[in-house]
Formats: sequence, structure tokens, C-alpha cells
Amino acid sequence: MIKKNKRCICRIDEEYLYPREILEEEGINVSVASRSLGEACGMLGARIEPDLLLSEAKVDEYDGIIFIGGIGARLYWNDEQALRICQEAISEGKILAAICIAPVILAYAEVLEGVKATVWPSEKNRLVERGAIYRGRKIEVDGKIITANGPNAARDFGNKILEALKENLE
Repeated sequence: MIKKNKRCICRIDEEYLYPREILEEEGINVSVASRSLGEACGMLGARIEPDLLLSEAKVDEYDGIIFIGGIGARLYWNDEQALRICQEAISEGKILAAICIAPVILAYAEVLEGVKATVWPSEKNRLVERGAIYRGRKIEVDGKIITANGPNAARDFGNKILEALKENLE
């Protein structure tokens, strides 16, 4: 079913843990990239050691790219490496996903113009200002871009990513 590298790169808590669990149950390897290799802590206490620096991430080595929300996602809104990764993912036909406030990264990378996308409600205007089509839904799938609006959508988000990966690799 899932071929090639069978890996996705994610940048915590439900928005990270549920999609990771769903993907790993299907044999997909998940790598975590961050701005630093120090322990990353989620708002609810989840802890993880990143596997690589964001600057080391090579999009062509992955089948999908996932940006996780939470307050720390703001650090990536204007991060040169995060924006590069989004743009490369789209140009290489990869799955590109983001949840909670992380879809703002995609908007700032200018990959959401004319694309149906959702985000945590407080950040709606950031998407709309950059041309996204916002309808207030829990999850939006538009081509290979998947966005979700927060922790309550985390399981569905993970399942949509899994579905898209399977379709993309068939």
C-alpha cells in the first residue's frame, strides 16, 4: 500500500500524538523536525526529541509534510526553512498538512491561494488575507493539502493524511 520511503515529517499533544499513532499503526515512519534538537514539549505535557533540524529536512525524502499546531507553531509562521519546505512539498506533489494554527505557515508560504483550508478560528483572517477559501469546517482537503482546525479534529486529521498518502502512492 504505502511505498517509497514510508515517512512523513512532522514538526504536540493530541494534534501530534493521534496522527502519529494512526500513521505508525500502518507502518509509516514519522520523523520529527524542529528548529532545535532539544526536547519539545506540548501544551499538555507531551515530550519528544526531534530527529533532525528543520534546516536539514529534504522534502524529496518524504511522502508527506505535516505541521503541528499549538502555541509553538507561531515560531514557524515566518521561518524561512518552514516556508521553503511548504513550497517544495507543493512543487514536488507531496502531501502537505497542517492543524490548529499551523495552517498559517502554509498561508505565509503562499501555497493556499485559491485553496480550501481551515485553521483555529482566531487565525481565520491570516488565511483569507493570503487567498485561502475559508469555510469554517473542522477539516478541509483540497488536492494534496489537508488542514484541520484543532485538537478535536486530530484523529480525523490523521486519518485523512493516511488516506491521502495511500492514494498518492498507489
